[in-house]
Amino acid sequence: MEYRKIKGDDDEDDHDAASDLESLKGKSHTVASSNIALATLGGERTNWKRKGVVTCALTILTSSQAILIVWSKRAGKYEYSVTTANFLVETLKCALSLLALTRIWKNDGVTDDNRLSTTYDEVKVFPIPAALYLFKNLLQYYIFAYVDAPGYQILKNLNIISTGVLYRIILKKKLSEIQWAGFILLCCGCTTAQLNSNSDRVLQTSLPGWIMAIIMALLSGFAGVYTEAIIKKRPSRNINVQNFWLYVFGMAFNAVAIVIQDFDAVTNKGFFHGYSFITVVMILNHALSGIAVSMVMKYADNIVKVYSTSVAMLLTAVVSVFLFNFHLSLAFFLGSTVVSVSVYLHSAGKLR
Repeated sequence: MEYRKIKGDDDEDDHDAASDLESLKGKSHTVASSNIALATLGGERTNWKRKGVVTCALTILTSSQAILIVWSKRAGKYEYSVTTANFLVETLKCALSLLALTRIWKNDGVTDDNRLSTTYDEVKVFPIPAALYLFKNLLQYYIFAYVDAPGYQILKNLNIISTGVLYRIILKKKLSEIQWAGFILLCCGCTTAQLNSNSDRVLQTSLPGWIMAIIMALLSGFAGVYTEAIIKKRPSRNINVQNFWLYVFGMAFNAVAIVIQDFDAVTNKGFFHGYSFITVVMILNHALSGIAVSMVMKYADNIVKVYSTSVAMLLTAVVSVFLFNFHLSLAFFLGSTVVSVSVYLHSAGKLR
């Protein structure tokens, strides 16, 4: 009897110990689950904050591009050399790429995918997009002789059409019916936003302005598609290395443009002649815009670009009302709304 009692006590103790152990395991599991939930929630909050910062940065940079170019004029003309401004933009982007690479080398070391040394076959493809971007960037200065800042923000969305069509032709990517509908809406929106009821001309932008806008869209679209084809040819290659070589050729071509177009002015008046605080801010804006787009591709998604593009059009128009006495008409508001819807359709209608 004594043995059974002792045995029973031992069993009870074992049962209590097992219960305590299970209880501890349950508590540990609950604590672990809570920690995972908190970590997930914290990660989501960080992701949303990052998306918010990137969206705001891209919106501000996009909307201020046209405003700063127009604002940098004096008496309706550029007192500084636009070729030197473009050269400085490419130089700054090249320096930022090197800075990013330096951080990567410090943290991860130098590898075959992030080293600057390369082969002729890899480098020889970069002059083509660099030359296309050169002419596109020069045109964006001269187009403002025919179009205002809000109109420019509307018409620059035509590159969505050229990019989509070139994707279909060059990269053999299929376009959905929704995307084709978005292209048609985009043309309608651009036309509606340019309607002018206060003069004899039906459209605010003259024919040369439309031609320049279409040429810019084609140049931008072809350069973008060609650059993506280069990147996808070697996807493991660090994007900063590829950007570095693209910007190096951009600097070289812009140096040639300085010699051809502004050699006498730069020699006699100096490289920075006519520069103002607005000019410097404009150069920084153009350089940081490319970095912001890269951040969107890395940390956000296409819908961020849609929101940024839509808000930037209206923000440019509102600021232009105060700076340049722009008339914010109903046609412009409706046209920009249609363009925003078309940009959304183009993004949402991508084939999976």
